[in-house]
Amino acid sequence: MPDGPSAKTASASQPRSDPGTEMAAERTMLAWIRTGLALMGFGFVVAKFGLFLQKLSELRGMHIHVAKNQSFSVWIGVALVMLGVAANVVAAARFAVTIRRMRSGIPTHPTQWQQAVTIAVILAGIGLLITAYLVRLG
Repeated sequence: MPDGPSAKTASASQPRSDPGTEMAAERTMLAWIRTGLALMGFGFVVAKFGLFLQKLSELRGMHIHVAKNQSFSVWIGVALVMLGVAANVVAAARFAVTIRRMRSGIPTHPTQWQQAVTIAVILAGIGLLITAYLVRLG
């Protein structure tokens, strides 16, 4: 008799989370993963862009001023890739904690904006570094 009092007591003692809330948490995690992947892809492009310009100028016989030392663009690219990796790791960890809390009935915090603000500040810093580098070149 599954509909008896013991079935109701067993289901009442186990907290259940709303599937819609779990799906919203999953969509948020997937959005952060897309952000991390975009940062990694952009970091790769930045790291290799100086080399691309140098090879293009050699092929076309054009003179494009590209510093022989490409270390600045490589380091900026590596920083962006690592920022993307960190965004993905933090997103996965937060998702796991949020789902575990929701399934155990512990209240969750709906907004966790620190990750977005941290990434925005780091990207602004990288943008200022790139701007300073470009102004120094030109």
